Amino acid sequence: MAVEIQAVYTGQLGCTATHGPSGNRLTTDAPLDNGGKGESFSPTDLVATALGTCVLTILGLISQRHEIDLSGCEVKVTKEMIQKPVRRIGGLRTVVTVSAAAVPDESMRSRMEAAARKCPVHQSLHPDIDAPIDFVYV
Repeated sequence: MAVEIQAVYTGQLGCTATHGPSGNRLTTDAPLDNGGKGESFSPTDLVATALGTCVLTILGLISQRHEIDLSGCEVKVTKEMIQKPVRRIGGLRTVVTVSAAAVPDESMRSRMEAAARKCPVHQSLHPDIDAPIDFVYV
């Protein structure tokens, strides 16, 4: 299934993107260190956001199937840019925090962690991007 995203350049390094199926919009801005105002997500911030929300979505699918309440599960993605050989994402370090009480079973934890690492966004990243996904149970 194809999804169309339309983006329009709004000037001063900003863009507005529209999600075809829903009509929802979001704006982007270049980061401060690349000449932008840093007033919104940058395009590379959206890659980090896509990774984090994809991981949470995959975990949500598993939790629904197994009647696990993952309410409050959090993800933190730290995006690191590199400059050489070209400016690009060098790292997307992801930490998922899950309630230990919600998932006390070690085999289910292993299953969830493996599934998270197979999320479509993580699988779509270039192999040169350092993108570990770690889990913390609190």
